[in-house]
Amino acid sequence: MKNLIVIALFLIGSLASAQDQYTKGMQKALQLWGEGKNTEASNLFERIAMAELDNWLPNYYVAQVNTIAAFGEQDKDKHAQQLAKAQEAIDIAKAISPDNVEIMVQQAMIHTAWVASDGASYGMTLSPKITALYAKAGTMDPANPRVVLSKAEWDMGSAAYFKQDTGPFCKDIEGSLELFDNFKPESPFHPNWGKERAEQVLASCK
Repeated sequence: MKNLIVIALFLIGSLASAQDQYTKGMQKALQLWGEGKNTEASNLFERIAMAELDNWLPNYYVAQVNTIAAFGEQDKDKHAQQLAKAQEAIDIAKAISPDNVEIMVQQAMIHTAWVASDGASYGMTLSPKITALYAKAGTMDPANPRVVLSKAEWDMGSAAYFKQDTGPFCKDIEGSLELFDNFKPESPFHPNWGKERAEQVLASCK
């Protein structure tokens, strides 16, 4: 009986230690990203992902860090490498957590980064996929503010490209802000971004 108690306490202690390492690692990776150290942040998220095989979040962040970096990247080779890394990571995240709307939004963002870099080459093939992802995510979780915001931004970008009025989508941006006010992430590391972006977009509407 004593042996069982000792084993149980050891397992609990090991679990707490592993969880503490995960928390510290994620905090450090997010700090590096906040400091603009994208490569270091991405590498640390990758190392965390290798230790957290059933957790989709580290791979989600690998994808997000590289996708956002790709939007501002002028070097075509580096741009392609960033998006390839993002796609590989989000594929792993999808396998861990299928039908996850946060992952759908991130996948749509990867596609959007390709379209933004070369609309003539990627617009025809990826635009329908982006639209389909937002439609599915919106059906599954219409109260998710990132789904509403990201879809509205995509719709605005498409309207602007075809020289159509973007004004109607400003209401969707406004609606996303209401959703942000009521949104509570599942953990400190679950996606919680977008409110500042929504405020910026809404300001440009006015």
